[in-house]
Amino acid sequence: MTSSRVLTVPNLLSLSRLPLAAAFLLVDGRSARVALVGLASLTDFLDGWLARRGQTSQLGALLDPIADKTFVLIAISAFAIEGAVTAGEFVIIISRDLATAMGFIVAYLLRGLDPRAFKARWPGKVVTVLQLAALFALLLRPSVFPALIPLIAVASAAAIADYTLVLHRQRVRS
Repeated sequence: MTSSRVLTVPNLLSLSRLPLAAAFLLVDGRSARVALVGLASLTDFLDGWLARRGQTSQLGALLDPIADKTFVLIAISAFAIEGAVTAGEFVIIISRDLATAMGFIVAYLLRGLDPRAFKARWPGKVVTVLQLAALFALLLRPSVFPALIPLIAVASAAAIADYTLVLHRQRVRS
């Protein structure tokens, strides 16, 4: 069932990741940051779980990925500023998100495409999980972090290709 209400539980869970992202910048200490990444991960899981059980809305379909991308962007930016992440690692980690943002703009601008028609797909979900794993690794096991970068690069390339194909197929049908 698709809801037109704004204040649904999944939407509130998605929105909660925005102050969690801000808090990530404000807190000192590994334990606090681990807790914030854990809470962000939990809210992402819960809003997806609820959405799969019928608590969906058009607003939620936009809020969830925006909240995910905002949290990851802010957290990984904090690590880059602190010197824990190189510029190359930063670009790899956010490459899918940059491509998704560009794809959304293209879909908005091109006639026959509707950016609201794009749904979360498995390749994109894999990238999100790997991004969150990278944040946990940076906090808990920094030695594991470099091994995640090639995985994120491959998963991001697959997600970008997948979403590009969806965009192309929608364009061909219209």
